[in-house]
Amino acid sequence: MAKVVLITGASAGIGRAAADRLHAAGWNVVGASRRGTSSGGWQPLKMDVDDDEDTSRGVAGVIGEHGRLDAVVASAGWGLAGPVELTPIDQAKAQVETNFWGVVRVVQRALPAMRDQQAGRLVLVSSIGGLIALPFQAFYSASKYALEGYAEGLAYEVEPFGIHVTLVEPGNIRTDFTASRHTIGEDPSGAYAEAAAKAITLMERDEMNGAPPESAAAVIQRVLESKRPRRRVSVGKVGERIGIPAKRLLPHRLFEKAAGSSLGV
Repeated sequence: MAKVVLITGASAGIGRAAADRLHAAGWNVVGASRRGTSSGGWQPLKMDVDDDEDTSRGVAGVIGEHGRLDAVVASAGWGLAGPVELTPIDQAKAQVETNFWGVVRVVQRALPAMRDQQAGRLVLVSSIGGLIALPFQAFYSASKYALEGYAEGLAYEVEPFGIHVTLVEPGNIRTDFTASRHTIGEDPSGAYAEAAAKAITLMERDEMNGAPPESAAAVIQRVLESKRPRRRVSVGKVGERIGIPAKRLLPHRLFEKAAGSSLGV
């Protein structure tokens, strides 16, 4: 019997690439998104992870239809760019709502079925930006930093039930994430305008020249099919991924100087 995987954010980017790849590999894929569309032969599901009732209905429907849920790939998310000082609180909250609480909602609804099965895989799509904070994307980084801590704590709790948690941490990936990013409007004082424009332009250039989403999908498949999945797996170009051990090993002033230069500040 094919294993059942629920993928959020499946209408685009890494989520869609993962849905296509896992479907081709023989998984029974349910791809959830606000659009409720499918790019292949996998089953689409219209579900908004920002909404409690919609998420409960969606996950319960998958379990009811298929009788089990073997894995969740939480990939729904979006980006918010701009100076912290100028970011409206409602937009900052919306960023965390999807990128963090959206994951929490799906996981909470999936866990009872996985506990009953005494088995399950939770793959949470984080970011290298959840390990190395990004200038003019502070709330995006905050949402991913929160996800990192949540996943680590969660892993302790669910391991006795045969449930494994892995964080996949992409660097720059070439998707429509770039075009759909929300950017804060004009800076009335002009204090941040030049620095923000430089950093965001560099960030968008690096994303458009980033690794293909299929590279992240391949890692997700490997994690799901591994007997001993790792807690964290980074994805992307070596030059980006090297920053993760560098942050641990270098004095913070030296690291931040080097990182700031590469990030356009």
